[in-house]
Amino acid sequence: MPLTIRAQSGTYHFTVEVAATPEQQERGLMFRPTLAPDRGMIFPYDPPQDVAFWMKNTLIPLDIVFIRADGTIARITHAISMDLTPLPSGEPVAAVLEIRGGRAAELGIKEGDAVTWTH
Repeated sequence: MPLTIRAQSGTYHFTVEVAATPEQQERGLMFRPTLAPDRGMIFPYDPPQDVAFWMKNTLIPLDIVFIRADGTIARITHAISMDLTPLPSGEPVAAVLEIRGGRAAELGIKEGDAVTWTH
């Protein structure tokens, strides 16, 4: 599914998988050895809720992008592979986007930027 992030630094397009079911959300990007720079996974939440992510069995570092119901980025955290430390959203979110670790900084994606996707 296409996903777009509009940042002050530019507009960025990703192709994301949707983790819609509890089973898909539990597995996420576990066990994958690589993730292309323009790929990711989105975890939708309806209604918006406080969530926390961790990296159990996740082999690659990820940027975890917490997205509010209005589509703006609430928080970006940098997750270390295999780390079991919970990374909380800090507020109710409507979705969480996982992209390759360091990618948000490379592109200049920041809190407050807008994310759109078909949902």
